[in-house]
Amino acid sequence: QMQLVESGGSVVQAGGSLRLSCTASGGSFSLSVMGWFRQAPGKEREFVASVSWTGAITNYTDSVKGRFTISRDNAKNTVYLQMNNLQPEDTAVYYCAAENRRTSRYDDWGQGTQVTVSS
Repeated sequence: QMQLVESGGSVVQAGGSLRLSCTASGGSFSLSVMGWFRQAPGKEREFVASVSWTGAITNYTDSVKGRFTISRDNAKNTVYLQMNNLQPEDTAVYYCAAENRRTSRYDDWGQGTQVTVSS
C-alpha cells in the first residue's frame, strides 16, 4: 500500500497559478499510474488528470485541458499538478491517487489539499 501526501494548496485569485505536489512512500510509485482528482463542496469527486508510470502519457478532463499540466519525478517519488489560469470553478479539495496495477482502480489516496480561487 502506498502512502500519499499532497501539498501546495492555497487561496489564489482568478487567473493565478498553483503547483500541487504529491509525495509517495511505500508501494511501487515508479510503476504506478498516478492521478489527480478533486471534490468541490456539494459535488462528487471527479477525475482531473493522470500520468503513466513513465510520464509519457497524460490524460485530462476537458475543463482543465490547456490550463493544467500533470508530471512526475520518479526519482523523488513525486507527482505534480501545475495549474495555470485558475478559475473560481476550480475551487475544490484536490487529491492524488495511485492506480492499482492489478485492478486498474485507484486504491491509494492522499488526504487532500484545499485550493480556493477567488473571483
